[in-house]
Amino acid sequence: MNATEDDRIPLSALQHYVFCSRQCALIHVEQVWEENLYTLRGRRAHEQVDIPKGMVREGVRVEYALPIWSNELVLVGRADVVEFGADNIPYPVEHKVGKRRAQHADEVQLCGQVLCLEEMFGESIPEGALYYQRSRRRRKVVITSTLRKETQRVIEEVRTLLQQGTLPPPAADERCHHCSLMDICMPFADRWIQEERDDPDDS
Repeated sequence: MNATEDDRIPLSALQHYVFCSRQCALIHVEQVWEENLYTLRGRRAHEQVDIPKGMVREGVRVEYALPIWSNELVLVGRADVVEFGADNIPYPVEHKVGKRRAQHADEVQLCGQVLCLEEMFGESIPEGALYYQRSRRRRKVVITSTLRKETQRVIEEVRTLLQQGTLPPPAADERCHHCSLMDICMPFADRWIQEERDDPDDS
């Protein structure tokens, strides 16, 4: 695919989109960002792995903050940790804040990393892992054909979203209370306006 640097999709946009398409557009189209407790924790946790470096640990070569990309899918980003064992097959480990729990958006982001690494190294990568800072435990993620197809679908939907440059409607659900962009997004504005219309005398 012929594409300029501006056409490249950040890997982080995949996670943002699966969590909330409006959040993705605010960050990657409107270039809006606000910190809250969750984003501060995440930034602090990633500071430990965001300096490009490598080391060998128990016979495994470990690369931190490894730049990765896919020319075919027009993706670009950095992998928190990529391990290379005796078979030299890349094994990406995405670091996350909080306890060990299933987050499908994180799995899609990890699969995006796998697709990049497969193109870069010419190897089939069967699995990766999500590492949770609070519990200090990993959760293995098998890169199934279903996950691959979903990730490729998400990539195309994100590409369309970025090209159109429009904001999707807000989710206006439980996700919003954990989003640092809630005050900018105002997901419940319509509800508040309607409540005010229904009861204008309510102080």
